[in-house]
Amino acid sequence: MGLITGLLTLPLAPVRGTIWLAECILEQAQAELYDERAIAAQLMEIDAAREAGEIDEAQAAEAEDILLARLIELRG
Repeated sequence: MGLITGLLTLPLAPVRGTIWLAECILEQAQAELYDERAIAAQLMEIDAAREAGEIDEAQAAEAEDILLARLIELRG
């Protein structure tokens, strides 16, 4: 990047920084969303909540379906 280009694009530096930060946050969120260990932990939490009576079978089945679909997407 030349001196002139650097000076002309200097006002865009905050925008580029914001975009870079948003991309980093997106990558981290996707990594956490599709982490196999996190999905397994959430499935165990659902099972524990079902056994404790905190959620009913329909709610547990719906939550498990969402997590299993994410796991299938991860592996597929």
